Amino acid sequence: MARQKSGALNILVKYAHWPAAMLMVALTIGLGYFTEQNEFPKIIGFYAPWFLLYLFVLPRSPFTIRQSPVNIQFWLAIALLLRLILVFSMPNLSNDVYRFIWDGRLLVQGYNPFDHQPVYYLENAIPIKGIDRALFDAFGAKNTYTVYPPVAQAQFGSACWLFPESIYWGSVVMKCWLFAFEAGTLCLLVKLLKRHNLPTGNVLLYALNPLIITEIMGNLHFEGAMVFFLLLAFWLLPNYRKATFNNLILSAGAFALSICSKLLTLLFLPFLVKWLGWRRSLLYFLLTGLFTVLLFVPIVNSTFLLNFGDSLNLYFQKLEYNASLYYVLRWVGFQIWGYNNIALIGPLLGLVAMGVILWMAFGKWKRDSRLQQIEWPEKWLFAICVYLLCTTTLHPWYLALPIALCVFTKWRFPIVWSGMIFLTYINYSYDPYHENLWLVALEYLTVLAWFLYEWKSGREKALPF
Repeated sequence: MARQKSGALNILVKYAHWPAAMLMVALTIGLGYFTEQNEFPKIIGFYAPWFLLYLFVLPRSPFTIRQSPVNIQFWLAIALLLRLILVFSMPNLSNDVYRFIWDGRLLVQGYNPFDHQPVYYLENAIPIKGIDRALFDAFGAKNTYTVYPPVAQAQFGSACWLFPESIYWGSVVMKCWLFAFEAGTLCLLVKLLKRHNLPTGNVLLYALNPLIITEIMGNLHFEGAMVFFLLLAFWLLPNYRKATFNNLILSAGAFALSICSKLLTLLFLPFLVKWLGWRRSLLYFLLTGLFTVLLFVPIVNSTFLLNFGDSLNLYFQKLEYNASLYYVLRWVGFQIWGYNNIALIGPLLGLVAMGVILWMAFGKWKRDSRLQQIEWPEKWLFAICVYLLCTTTLHPWYLALPIALCVFTKWRFPIVWSGMIFLTYINYSYDPYHENLWLVALEYLTVLAWFLYEWKSGREKALPF
C-alpha cells in the first residue's frame, strides 16, 4: 500500500508541471488583460495564486514534494511564453505608458522632451501632432520634467516613429524591446550561474517571478533594460583583476547602457574599485563616463541639467509612496515640527544611503567562508536594498534589481518582498486616493521577519527556496 501511494505521488509530482504551467498562463491573461489599476480584489485574486504557483515550482520549495530535479528548460520556455502573452496587453496597472508616448511623440517631431514640462505645451497651445489634452490627462506628474534617460527615450521614439497615432501599437513596440531584453537576461543569468558554479535552477527565481513578468512586460517598465545591460556588463568582465582593455571597453559600454536605461545602477560603480584595482577601475569609470556622455549628447542642451535635476529632486523632496524609514521619520517629524518636513528628511536619508553604500564598497566585509558564491551580487543586493529602504518612493517594479541579484546568493527576502509589495495596489482602489499604512507596515514587517530568519539561520543551510 505504501509503495502504491509513493508511486501515485511520484506520478503526480512528475506531471504536475503541466497543469501548473497552464494555470500560470490563465492567471497571467487574467491579470494582464482583464484587470484595471483600481480593481484590487481582482489584482490580488490573480496575483496571490500565481505567486504561490511560482513558489511551488522553485527548486527546494517548501510548498512541494519533489523527488526529481526541476525541468529548467521547460520552465524557461513557460517564462518566455508568459512574457510573450503580455506583449499584446495594454499596461492597465500603470499610466506611465502615456508619458512614454508623450515623450516619444515629442522626439519624432523634433522636440526635446527634457526642455519643458508637459503643461507648457498646452498652456502655450503649441501645435504638435498627438500632443493634446486627452493624452495629457492620461498620465500623472504633469508639472514635472521627464526623468527617462536616453536608452528609454530611444525606445519611446522608435515606438512613436513606427506608430505615430496609436498608443496601443506604440506600447506593443516598446514591449517587443523589453521582451528581447528579458530573453537576453534569462540567457545571461544561466551563463553567469554556470560560470560561477552556482545552481542553474536559480534562474527560475527571476524567470518565473510574477512581479517581474507583470511589472516589466505587463506594465511596461524599463527596469528590464537596466537589468539586462547590467548583467551583460559583468558577463563581459570574465576575470575582474585580469580584464583586458577590450574587456573593459565592452563592459563599460554595456554599463553605460544600463545607466542610460535607469540611473539606479550608478550606485554599483564604487564596488568596482576592489574588484578591478584602482588603475583598472579608474579606466573603467572614464570609459563608462565617456559612453554615458555620448548617449546623452543627442538630448543635452543649455537647460537639460537644470530641468533633469529638478525632476530627480522630486524623488527626495516631494514624492511619497510605500516608504519605510522615511515614514517612520515623517511621523517623528510631525511630533517635533508639527508638519511633514520631507524637504529635510528626504535628502538626509539620501545622504545616509550614500554613506552606507560607500562604506560597503570600501570598508572591510567579513564574508562567511562557507558561502560558495561570488561576492559582487551579495554586496550589490544589500547596497540596492539600503537605497530602497532610504527612499521616499518605492514602487513594485523597483524590486527588479534585488530579485535579479538574489539569484546569485542564498538570500531570498527579495522574493518574499515581491509577494508582499503587491498589497500596495490597494491604494488605487480608494476614492479619494490614500495609502493604507497598515498594509505598508505588514509588508515591511513580513520582509524583516524573513530577513531575520535567513540571518539567524547562518546561511549555512539550504534555505526553503
